[in-house]
Formats: sequence, C-alpha cells, structure tokens
Amino acid sequence: MTERLPHFELSDATPEQKAVLDEILSGPRGNLNGPFLGWIHSPELAQQAQRLGAFCRYRTGLPLRLSELAILVTAARWQAQAEWYIHYPIALEAGVAEADAEVIRQGHRPSFADADDALIYDFASELYDTKRVSDTTYRKAVGRFGHQVVINLVGLLGYYALVAMTMNVFDMRAVGQASLPFAE
Repeated sequence: MTERLPHFELSDATPEQKAVLDEILSGPRGNLNGPFLGWIHSPELAQQAQRLGAFCRYRTGLPLRLSELAILVTAARWQAQAEWYIHYPIALEAGVAEADAEVIRQGHRPSFADADDALIYDFASELYDTKRVSDTTYRKAVGRFGHQVVINLVGLLGYYALVAMTMNVFDMRAVGQASLPFAE
C-alpha cells in the first residue's frame, strides 16, 4: 500500500480495528478501498471518519450525480490520485458527463449543460479558492437545495478533502490502480 505507514495485517488487528473494519465491510461501501487502511492505525479516528463518510456519500440529500461531481472537484483540487481513480467511474455511472469530468481533471471549469452541475462546481470551487462562498452562490445553493443540504454539501466537501489529504500524505493508491490521473 505505502511505505509511509506500518504494514497492516487483518490477522493482527486489535478488537477496535476489527470493529471498524467489520462496520465498513458490512455497510454500503462493502470494501476497504480508500483511506481506511491508513486510518486504521488510529481506530477511533477511523471509526468516526468512516461513519461521517458513509453519511456524506449516501445521505446528504443531493442526487448521486451531484455528490460525485463534488467529489471529483475535490479530488482534482487536491490532485488526489486514488480519490479520482475510485470516484471517476462512479461519477460517470451516476450521470456526470465524461467531457466535464476531463475538464475538471485538467483544472478548468466545464461549460455545464445542467444548472445544478454548474452550481455544485461553483460552490465547491469558491470554497476551495477563496475559503468562502459568495452571497450570490450561497443564495443560489440554498434556494435550490435548502439549508440542510447546503450544510451537508459543506460536510461532503470537508470529508473528501480529509480523504484526499490522508491519501496524499501517506502516498496511498486505490486497489488495482495502475495509472495516475494527475502528474507527480
């Protein structure tokens, strides 16, 4: 996996580590692809983060296409190799246009055909670029999705930034990843 973390063997897992892994494997993800084998070296963080991640990925109130678009924007901003590799096919299957994903990967704003896609991109980009969201973009987001979903969107962006940071710091790759979407 990485030379930056101690090697982890399931057979050597502590009861706390086993509990985290069992919850991940029995949940909606059903696999350990992602930051989980990095976080497992801190079982309490792993448990809290994976639960937050399950909420952010599956229960924000956003359609899957928009959640995955926000994840791709995050992966591109952080140049998170594994995060992009994992979520790119999910995003395409959810309806993100392949051409839009490629423009995002290259670090640019697509000419979106869908206003919701443009709004999610603009919201995420403003937050990453300026560390704030303009009143105009905020009003558009709340008007379209409501306060609760906008709060959840901020949580989703923060969670996937944590995932990107984890995977970048520990030089983690996705299972089966043979190519890198971003130059290193």
